[in-house]
Amino acid sequence: MASPTGFSINVNDPSLISLVNKLQDVFATVGVHNPIDLPQIAVVGSQSSGKSSVLENIVGRDFLPRGSGIVTRRPLILQLINKPAANAQTNSVKEEELEGTDKEANVDEYGEFLHIPGQKFYDFNKIRDEIVRETEQKVGRNAGISPAPINLRIYSPNVLTLTLVDLPGLTKVPVGDQPKDIEKQIRDMVMKYISKPNAIILAVTSANQDLANSDGLKLAREVDPEGQRTIGVLTKVDLMDEGTDVVDILAGRIIPLRLGYVPVVNRGQRDIENKKPIAYALENEKNFFENHKAYRNKSSYCGTPYLARKLNLILMMHIKQTLPDIKARISSSLQKYSSELSQLGDSMLGNSANIILNIITEFSNEYRTVLEGNNTELSSIELSGGARISFVFHELYSNGVKAVDPFDQVKDIDIRTILYNSSGSSPALFVGTTAFELIVKQQIKRLEDPSLKCISLVYDELVRILGQLLNKQLFRRYPMLKEKFHAVVIGFFKKCMEPTNKLVRDLIAMETVYINTGHPDFLNGHRAMAIVNERQLGSKPTQVDPKTGKPLPPRANSPSVETPTDTGSSGFFGSFWASKNKKKMAAMEPPPPTLKASAALSERESSEVEVIKLLITSYFNIVKRTMIDMVPKAIMYTLVQFTKDEMQRELLEMMYRNNELDELLKESDYTIRRRKECQQMVESLSRASEIVSQVQ
Repeated sequence: MASPTGFSINVNDPSLISLVNKLQDVFATVGVHNPIDLPQIAVVGSQSSGKSSVLENIVGRDFLPRGSGIVTRRPLILQLINKPAANAQTNSVKEEELEGTDKEANVDEYGEFLHIPGQKFYDFNKIRDEIVRETEQKVGRNAGISPAPINLRIYSPNVLTLTLVDLPGLTKVPVGDQPKDIEKQIRDMVMKYISKPNAIILAVTSANQDLANSDGLKLAREVDPEGQRTIGVLTKVDLMDEGTDVVDILAGRIIPLRLGYVPVVNRGQRDIENKKPIAYALENEKNFFENHKAYRNKSSYCGTPYLARKLNLILMMHIKQTLPDIKARISSSLQKYSSELSQLGDSMLGNSANIILNIITEFSNEYRTVLEGNNTELSSIELSGGARISFVFHELYSNGVKAVDPFDQVKDIDIRTILYNSSGSSPALFVGTTAFELIVKQQIKRLEDPSLKCISLVYDELVRILGQLLNKQLFRRYPMLKEKFHAVVIGFFKKCMEPTNKLVRDLIAMETVYINTGHPDFLNGHRAMAIVNERQLGSKPTQVDPKTGKPLPPRANSPSVETPTDTGSSGFFGSFWASKNKKKMAAMEPPPPTLKASAALSERESSEVEVIKLLITSYFNIVKRTMIDMVPKAIMYTLVQFTKDEMQRELLEMMYRNNELDELLKESDYTIRRRKECQQMVESLSRASEIVSQVQ
């Protein structure tokens, strides 16, 4: 059968294009978004560029909605399939199917919609009506648009196998009841299709306007700035001013495109209104290019027939190039969604008690494994689980305790005051034990805060582990179960905090209640005094024998009776008497309500203070080492190890109640929806994998 487009239908094997058509149908049938970037030709242009006429000329039939404003309001995936003409016997059988259709109906030409499987439309006017009906069902009668595509397949001996996506025409100003952001909506939809690397962009532009103002080319250059996958179609070539042509554009001297430009001549508005056949329009187009002085030498590269052949060849070559990548993407996507579906699992059916029991056992084992560091998901990037608790013990707590300085709050003058107070009414002859114990006990109590802080930090780490375990797919499926687990485990942790805090406080109290000066590491008083004496002698200048020039041995200090001075400015009360004269001294006025040391330390007082400081430092270091050793043990015993050993028992006791089990196993809406989506994806990708595996 001769084609109205004027070329013989004897093309290369169209199986590659049919392959892509099948893949498009697979994903559209199950109602999921196509996860694979399939090769396709996206048609873009402004509302007045003549997109619809170009598509109808390629098909050879009137079938697209016409009217003012936005006519194409949903993407139309147009799959053209070359089907040889049926024999006469088959035609006679199908004559009944043509009753009531338009006079141009042909048994060899018909359309099918994917949303109405099995129904054939021989009347192309009814195809137009169905496009309008399906569009209005989705977006209503107003001028709104929708990204949900309509899939139309047209079988005909007069078409080349081809797949085109007709997109809404670009507009700038809302008209009538169009949404105010209609320009952005259409632009976003068009960009979604043409930005895909595997999309061939068919940019339709009116030849009687400046090419630089072409809306279709502007968008195409945004995603394809080098023009590698864009083909230009120049419409209304016959309406250009006399003496002008598109030869420079075709030669690539204006805006070059690797796939070039094709000029076409469409029917005018009057021809469309008068229902002039497309075959007549194609014949008129052929005569125009063959007789025009600017185009007659290259007329074989102009017009709709050449455009259809070129698009068919471009699409087949493009599919051939991208097919290996498509196979790989289908395989990886199938693996991804199958894995997610496996994690989501089937809907829980069976005994709720057994399911909860298994979950509790699995959770308890994982909690124990994370603390012990035996889990298979060990990170090489950061510390996790029990290793973080070890960091708290051996870095944070150890350094925190070591940083406590006993003399950052107790100054030398304070120690002197304590020495005087501890000796009572009689001046002390030796360094006071009472003063030493009083000061060292005060400093030991300061270790309680960092010790309790250590417990709090470990608690935080346990909560962190809980969060990681509850973030797994299993608990995302059951939000109520996750919430119950969280509440029970947090309550268990808090319950263990009380004995842990008490034990640590008791450790501090034990250290303060008994100062063990007999500790083998403790620096005793005699040794401390010897050290102080050595320091003082080392700081005094060495006396030399004037006769021999040799250093004299230090003389032992002999007791002497100090001669009272008139100033009385030395000693603890020196500052008190310094301002008084002898007459007032003789009066023996009563002491003031508050007596404080204000004079500088005497040599004897300095020695005593230094001895006390040495003893405090020695003993405080012993206590520090003890705390650094014992506090982590206490925390491990009553908090970490206890929760590890008793977690399963606690969960069973608090959760294993028959009246709540079914309620806890209610799946989240997200899980139900996501499982359905994954099932659809796996089904679609499995079918897609079967389809592409047939092509070598």
